[in-house]
Amino acid sequence: MTACLRGLLAAALLWAAQAWAEPIRITDQRGTVVTLAAPPQRIVSLLPSLTEAVCVLGACNKLVATDRWSNWPASVQRLPKAGGLDDANVEMVMAQRPDLVLLSASSRLAQRLRGLGLTVAELDAQNLAQLHQLLNTVAALLGHPALGEQHWQALQAEVRQAHALVPPAAQGSHVYFEISNTLYAAGESSYIGELLTRLGARNVVPAALGPFPRLGPEFIVRVNPDVIILAAEDAPGLPGRPGWNRLQAIQAGRVCAVPAEAYDVLSRPGPRLGQAARFLAQCLKDTAPRGPRS
Repeated sequence: MTACLRGLLAAALLWAAQAWAEPIRITDQRGTVVTLAAPPQRIVSLLPSLTEAVCVLGACNKLVATDRWSNWPASVQRLPKAGGLDDANVEMVMAQRPDLVLLSASSRLAQRLRGLGLTVAELDAQNLAQLHQLLNTVAALLGHPALGEQHWQALQAEVRQAHALVPPAAQGSHVYFEISNTLYAAGESSYIGELLTRLGARNVVPAALGPFPRLGPEFIVRVNPDVIILAAEDAPGLPGRPGWNRLQAIQAGRVCAVPAEAYDVLSRPGPRLGQAARFLAQCLKDTAPRGPRS
């Protein structure tokens, strides 16, 4: 058989496989059934964690635009930026001719995009179970459903390795993780809170308050955490907050000021979860008291 005939046969077999392939059907986080005739070739992602999931699962070259905050991996920084969670540029999204748009389940944009004829999947994660589902769903949408579970299992191994970095003296430390200087915090039921638990720490924000509650400054004074973890840019102002100069974490210098690049990883419930666990483990190792508080 000549090379030309072999090439034609291979092309015919590929076409036949694609023609007879089952369409992709998944249910997104909002309960909407999303159907694709074939794996998407032009994807717009409007959430950093979804952008990262697409890339880690091997389809970064399918991205044609992202939200303004997506900055990892470096290749996505060159893509057109279509705005943020609630101010996305619909005209720019349409101009990319996407066959799939990925956005947060909390976005108000999905219905409008569907009305314009686009295929949209709404996905987000606030805890580890939802992150597991997000990875599996994105992998299924990309036509490689097994990759999601494979990546999830690799992340579990990385979290276990991070736990081994936390010294026994740091186990049981009471931790306050601040999301923003407006006192939004990561609660016990959030993915950050669950990671802290798996690393042996105790979150001072109980699950009953929700994954990411807004707290009053007096709450932090009352619970008096051993360790404070927050973005580095917000750390200098801590002692000036009313009553906070009395916190033992501040008095003992047990504040983990996280640089911007690392904070991006921590603040995104995505496929770099293992790296996030290592950052938290390092904070516990560096700033925790010598023994757990009774």
